[in-house]
Amino acid sequence: MIQIMGVTSENKQITNVTIDEFVPEDYTWYWIDFNKPTREETEQLSKKLHFHPLAIEDCIHSMQRSKLDFYDDFYYVVTHTVGRAEYNQHEMNFFIGENSIVTFHYEDLSEVNTVWNEILLTNKLETWSIYRVFYEIMDKVVDNFFPIIHELEDEIKIVENNPENKSMEVLLDRLFLLRHELLELRHAVNPIRDLLYRIINSHHLEEVLERREYFIDVYDHLLKISEMINSNREITNDIRNNFISLNSYQQNKVIQILTVITSIFSPLTFIAGIYGMNFLNMPELEWKYGYFIVLGVMLAITVGMIIWFKKKGWLW
Repeated sequence: MIQIMGVTSENKQITNVTIDEFVPEDYTWYWIDFNKPTREETEQLSKKLHFHPLAIEDCIHSMQRSKLDFYDDFYYVVTHTVGRAEYNQHEMNFFIGENSIVTFHYEDLSEVNTVWNEILLTNKLETWSIYRVFYEIMDKVVDNFFPIIHELEDEIKIVENNPENKSMEVLLDRLFLLRHELLELRHAVNPIRDLLYRIINSHHLEEVLERREYFIDVYDHLLKISEMINSNREITNDIRNNFISLNSYQQNKVIQILTVITSIFSPLTFIAGIYGMNFLNMPELEWKYGYFIVLGVMLAITVGMIIWFKKKGWLW
C-alpha cells in the first residue's frame, strides 16, 4: 500500500492522491509511505520517484545493516525496529530529499503509523517538515525499546527470586533464553546508535544540524538503552554463575555425605569379609561370644568414626 501526504504552499494537507496522480512540484514538502508494498508498487521507486538503482536494490533486499548513504539529490537511511513478540528485527528505509521523505517497509510499523496520524490530526501543520517526520519516527523507534527492556528486567527478577520454587534446570533454561533476547536487542540497538552518531556529526545534513539537539536526545536514549542491555547481561551472567556455584556446592555436599558413609562402612565391610572366609583354621570362629564381640567392635568403630567426622565438620 502506498500512502501520500503532501503540504501545499498554502499550508494545506493533501492525502487523497494516488501515486499515478502525484506531482511533486505541487507541494512544499511531501511524505510517501510504502507500507508492505507489492512488486508493482515497489517499481514506483524507480519509475515515479527515480531513486538511484543501488539504493533501490538495498531497499528491496531486506536485513541490510543500519547505515547512511549519500546520493546526489537524496540521502538513504536504513534502520531497524524490534517486534515485541519474538524480538525480531524489522527493516525501515528512508529516502530523504530536499523537500521529500519516502519511507519503505515490509511490515506494518506502529512507529510510522503513529507519526502519520499525528500529522493528520495536528492543528499546527507549519511546525512539521521532512526532518521532523524523520526525527519523530526515529524517536519512537528508540522509545519502543524501553518497555521491552523493562519486561526483560522483570523476567530477570523473577528468575533471580524464584517465587514459584522452580527447579534449577528450568531457571537456567529461562536465564539462557533471556540472555539470548538481550543479545538480539544489543544487535539491534548498537547499529542504530552508530547510525545516529554519524547523522549528528555529518556536515552534509544541514537540516539535521539545525535540529541537532533533538537528534542528540535520541542518541542519548540509545546510549542509555545500550547501557541497560549490558547491565542486564552482566546481571544474568552473575545469576548464572551463582546457580552453577550453588549447584556445585550441593553436589559437593552430597558427595561428601556419600564419602563419609562409604568411609564408615569400609572397615565394617573389611571385618565382615575376613570372617566370611571359609577357612577351617580360624580360631575366632569357635569362640562362644565371638559373634557378639565382633558386633561390638563394629559398633564401636561406627560410633567412633561418626563422632570423629562430626568434630571435623564433615557431616553437617
